[in-house]
Order: sequence, then C-alpha cells, then structure tokens
Amino acid sequence: MTWISPLKNFGPRELFAIESLFKSHRKACLLIMSSTMDSSRGNQVLKRFLDNGFRVTAISPDFPYLVKGTPAEAWYNRLQKGKVDTGEISLGQNLSNLLRLLILYKYGGIYVDTDVIIMRSFIGLKNCIGAQSEDIVTRNWSRLNNAVMVFDKNHPIILEFIREFASTFDGNKWGHNGPYLVSRVVSRFESKSKADYNVSVLPPVTFYPEDWSRIGGLFHKPTSGSHAKWMRGKLEWIRKGSFALHLWNRESRGMKVEKGSIIARIISDCCLFCNSSVQAFLN
Repeated sequence: MTWISPLKNFGPRELFAIESLFKSHRKACLLIMSSTMDSSRGNQVLKRFLDNGFRVTAISPDFPYLVKGTPAEAWYNRLQKGKVDTGEISLGQNLSNLLRLLILYKYGGIYVDTDVIIMRSFIGLKNCIGAQSEDIVTRNWSRLNNAVMVFDKNHPIILEFIREFASTFDGNKWGHNGPYLVSRVVSRFESKSKADYNVSVLPPVTFYPEDWSRIGGLFHKPTSGSHAKWMRGKLEWIRKGSFALHLWNRESRGMKVEKGSIIARIISDCCLFCNSSVQAFLN
C-alpha cells in the first residue's frame, strides 16, 4: 500500500482495507509506504493490528534508493532539480503511481490501494493485473487499472511500466501515469509471444466488479422488492467472482454506507473486528 495524504485522513475505510486483507491473509506482511504513517502517531493508528499479532508496518519511501538503477532514476534526478513540469495533478498522486511500481519491481509481491476491500485469498494469483472495463461484445479488455497488481520481483513488464512513466510523464492528465499507463504498456506487450508476455489480464469482476460511475448503487439499501432481488443477485455475483472490491474513493468518499446495502453486507463478510469496524463504517 501507499499513503500520500495527512495522517488524519487515514480513516475507517482505510483501516477496513487493512482489516479485510488480514481476514483473508492471516500470515501476510503488510508494508505501507508513507511518510505520515511512519511516525509514533501512525503506529497508534495501526496499534490494534499490532496488538493482535498482525504484521504491518509503515516506512517512509526512500526514492533515491528505489529509483537507482531503474529507468526512472534520471527522471527523478531532474525532478529534484526542478526540471520536470509536474503539472496540475497532485505530484504526490503521481509519485504514488511510480512508488508502487518501484516496490513491485525491486521486491515483488502484491500491491493494493487503500480503498480496496479484499474478499478472498490471493493465493494462486501470479503476475497479473485486472481489467477495469471490457468490450461488451468481444469481452476483450478496454482499460486496465493499477489499484491491484500481483507480480514477481524484477518482472519485465513492471520495468516497462517504470520506463513508460519516466519517458511519457504528464502531470496534467488524470490517470495518464496510472491506469492509462498500464493499459498502454500491456496493449503493446500483447502483440509479443506469450513466453515474453507472461502476464495475465483478469476480467473486471476480479478486482473491479462495479465501475466507478456506478459504485454509488452498492452503498444504498433496497427501495423495493425488485430492487432487493437485484441486489441479492449482484451480491452473489460479486461473492462468487471477485477477489477484491475497489471502492473508487475519488467518487464514493462522501457516500454513506446504508444498512442493508451490498457494501454493508460485504463489510460483514470481510471484517476482523466486526462490531467496531462495521459500526465505524456505517457512521
């Protein structure tokens, strides 16, 4: 995980993302790359997990070390000298896009955003990325997302992601250095042989069962019998096919989780400290 915001903004949703991760992966080791979380106050935020034996820690990112020897090293050096146009998009957001790639390339493992609810174990997933959307006719992916990624150390496509970041950086286009970046690179790699490619693109239901434009529907309680029936079907479809659920905080942060909603039921499925965490999420 990465966290670029003030510590005070690390709230119930982010804590529940951690909770859901440990519910499905009891022996996991979670690393949060964050300057604000790497503090005594940050340790207090994580205290409940630590007291219950879960392995989680926050570390301030050492960018000079992480970029060394990668295609992003020269770009980062120019950034430090003020020679990169950082644009209108938050530089922190774009550095988060780079940071997750550097960590995956140098160490391997699983990256997840802090607004992702983990619904089941990722054991068995290897060198994969999730499609955010697909063509309704061909079922070919139309866009990927970088909120959840699973890759081995030194995987060549992660290196290509880093190279693409450094060579095409644009601080004025939202998503250009994130979801659109991984989409561009994987699209190019798909023209190569499967042996060179060695990446699985998973269908949207895997990590993104609801698109950002419709995520609000999962937060609402049923309003009629037919709506309740639809919700039951949707919930079972997600439970059956999804490893995770991206909440799209950029769109849903201000939405209230209503009792009886699909999100409320998923929270009950995935909680560790159920009484307190469910209540905090619903408030």
